[in-house]
Amino acid sequence: METTAWKADMLKSLGESLVLTDAESVEKLSKDYYWYSPVLDLRLKDKKADAIVVPKTEQDVAAALALAYRMRVPVTARGAGTGNYGQAIPLEGGIVLDLSGLDRIVEIGDGYARAQSGVRLGTLDKSAREQGQELRIYPSTYVKATVGGFVSGGSGGIGSVTWGNLWDGNVLEAVVYTLEETPRRLVVKGGELFDYIHNYGTTGIMTEVTIPLAPRTEWAQAVFQFDGFEASMRFGEALAREESVPKRLVSPMEWPLPSFFKPLAKALEPARAAVLTEIAEPAAGMAAKLAESFGGRLGHVIPAAQYRKTIGVSDFTWNHTTLWAIKADPAWTYLQAGFAPDRYLEQIRAVKAAYGDEVLLHFEWMLSGGTLVPTALPVVYFKAEERLYEIIAFFRSIGVAIFDPHTWMLEDGGRGAIGRMRSQKLVNDPLSLLNPGKL
Repeated sequence: METTAWKADMLKSLGESLVLTDAESVEKLSKDYYWYSPVLDLRLKDKKADAIVVPKTEQDVAAALALAYRMRVPVTARGAGTGNYGQAIPLEGGIVLDLSGLDRIVEIGDGYARAQSGVRLGTLDKSAREQGQELRIYPSTYVKATVGGFVSGGSGGIGSVTWGNLWDGNVLEAVVYTLEETPRRLVVKGGELFDYIHNYGTTGIMTEVTIPLAPRTEWAQAVFQFDGFEASMRFGEALAREESVPKRLVSPMEWPLPSFFKPLAKALEPARAAVLTEIAEPAAGMAAKLAESFGGRLGHVIPAAQYRKTIGVSDFTWNHTTLWAIKADPAWTYLQAGFAPDRYLEQIRAVKAAYGDEVLLHFEWMLSGGTLVPTALPVVYFKAEERLYEIIAFFRSIGVAIFDPHTWMLEDGGRGAIGRMRSQKLVNDPLSLLNPGKL
C-alpha cells in the first residue's frame, strides 16, 4: 500500500491523538543514541519512520499491530530512545511504535514489581524504595530509560556486580504481542524469556514486564584512587569478591578518563586511576581497608543521605563514561569487551603496549552466569573505521571477546539467544515486519 494511503487509513482507524505525522515528531522519535558510534552515525542519521504511533493502552498496541499486518507496514518499537546501537531506528521506514505512554506501575509486591513497558526505571526505583525495596539492576541511563526498553535493548548495569545481567534471573515475566492478522497476547516466563530479552523488538512487542526487587539498602558512593591502573583492577576484583561488603558498582578506570568527568574532576586526584563504587554505607570502612592493602586510598565520598540528591558516581560509569569522553572530545567512541577472568592483567598490558592512550580502559566487574567477570567498555579515539576494526581484531587475537557496538545487527553484536530468536520470529512475525534488518 502506498505510504500516503496507509497513513490516512491509520489516522482514520487509530485517531489523530495516537498517530503523529509532523516532521519534527517523526525525526525526533526515529532516533536513539546511535551517535555514540561514528560508524552508526554515518549510516543511520538519514533513517526515519513515515509515522509515529503513540499507544496509551495494550488495546491500542494490538490495534496498531493488526493494521500494520493488514497494510504490510514495518513496525519498530521504541522506549525512551537511550539505546546505543540504532535499536529504535527504523531501517525501512514504516511506523515507530512509541511505548512511553504505557507508563503505569501495575503492582509492587514482596520482591517484585510489575510495570507497563513505558515506565521509567528511575520512577520505578523511587516507588520501590518508598516501600523498602529497590531495583536489582539498571543502566546508567535509568532516569530516562524505560523498563521495556532496558529488557528489550539492554543487558546489565549498576547492580550487575551482585545480581548479574538480564539473563541471570532479572526478568520474571513479560507480556508480548505478536504481529499477525490477529495479534496474540503472550505471557512469557522462564526460559521462554530468552526469546525476548535484548531482542530489539524483533520477535514481539513487549507491553508489560515483571522484574525482581531487592531489599532497600542505604548506598554510599565512594571513589578509591590508585597510583597505577593494575592495582585498581586487583582491588576491584577483590572488592567484587568480598561478600562482607554489599555492593552494586565496582568500576575501575585509568587516567585520563576521570578527568573527563567535569562535575566530579575537582574531587579526584589528578593522574591517578580511579575505582568508582556504590557500597553499603556501614561497610565503607572495610572497603577502605581493602583498598589500602592494594596501595590505594579512599577519596571522594557521597554519603547515603545524599543518595540521588546530587550527581552520583554512577553517573560516570557504564556507558556514561563514554558519554563524558564524547563531551570532552567528539572523536572518542567505545567498545564492549569481555576480558578473561584468569588473565585480564596480561591482556591489559598487551592492549596498552599496542595502543597506548588511543585506547583508554574502563572496566565494570559483574556476574555473568554466576561467574565474576571483568567486563570492559574501552574508550577508543576514532581515526577511521578501518583502524577501529584493526583494534577489534587485535582484542580478539589476544582472547578478548568483543560485542560490537558499531552495528545494528543482533548477531554481530553478540548478545542474546540469537538462534532461538530467529525461530520465534518466524512464529510471531510471519511477514517479518518487526524492526526489519536487525535480525
